[in-house]
Formats: sequence, C-alpha cells, structure tokens
Amino acid sequence: MKGIGSDANSNLHASLVARQDSATTETTQSKPKKKICCACPDTKRLRDECVVTHGEAACTKWIEAHKRCLRAEGFNV
Repeated sequence: MKGIGSDANSNLHASLVARQDSATTETTQSKPKKKICCACPDTKRLRDECVVTHGEAACTKWIEAHKRCLRAEGFNV
C-alpha cells in the first residue's frame, strides 16, 4: 500500500531524472569535436597575421570573428 505523498515523490523523482538526462544530452551535444588549436584555422590565421603586423589593439575585428567561430564549434571562450 502506498503512503500519502508517494505519488508526488515518484513524480518528482521522474521529473528530476528527465531533467538530468536532458542536461547530460545538451552537454554531450555541445562538446567540441576538435581540439581548440585545430578549430577555425581560417579565422585563426587572419587573427594571428593581423596581430603580428598591426598589434592586438588594431585587430579586434579578427579576434572577435575567431571567438565567434570557436563558440560555433562548441568552445566556451
């Protein structure tokens, strides 16, 4: 025989398990497939060339473009 509130407890447990599974799936799906050093070679090259030639302050456009590319690849930068 079930006690008072046992249905609520099992519903709560099922809800928590579902949320945990969902969070795990999201984390797994957003995990980068490459190492950060190998991701976004085009924007990395443009960023690096600009910084060497003009200095970091003059290259925010390329630095931000590279960060956007890395984020799109799943990196947290």
